[in-house]
Amino acid sequence: MNRKNKSTSNQELGHRTNNQGLGQTTNNQELEKAKTHIIVEIIEYIPNSVVIKTIIKKTTGNISAVSFDSGEALAEKISPFDTFIQIIDGEAVVGIDNKSHKLSVGESIIIPAHARNVIEAEVRFKMISTIIKSGYEEVS
Repeated sequence: MNRKNKSTSNQELGHRTNNQGLGQTTNNQELEKAKTHIIVEIIEYIPNSVVIKTIIKKTTGNISAVSFDSGEALAEKISPFDTFIQIIDGEAVVGIDNKSHKLSVGESIIIPAHARNVIEAEVRFKMISTIIKSGYEEVS
């Protein structure tokens, strides 16, 4: 699947990268602190794209809101950290070590550290991704 990058909205203050031909936009600016946010509204759908909006980014981990347009996916990867995924709009397909999990609004899953994983959109969806990078030095 080879798609062209298209112009995007003002929410995309970050940079565009190409993820195996898929449009991906990242905004690394954190959300304003001590202010209420309607989480499902902090990120928009962009045609033919995956959009990532940073909520909190620290050396010990980060929280991001991510939207996927229908038919989009993140390339398969392996992370050295556990990743908590919660669906806030639509439905997602999360593959972990070749096992597929279909998640709907309000459902979540933990992708274990060092597991091969892929996240796909059969229909468009939004999710919150939380990665905690501390505590792994205690693994025995």
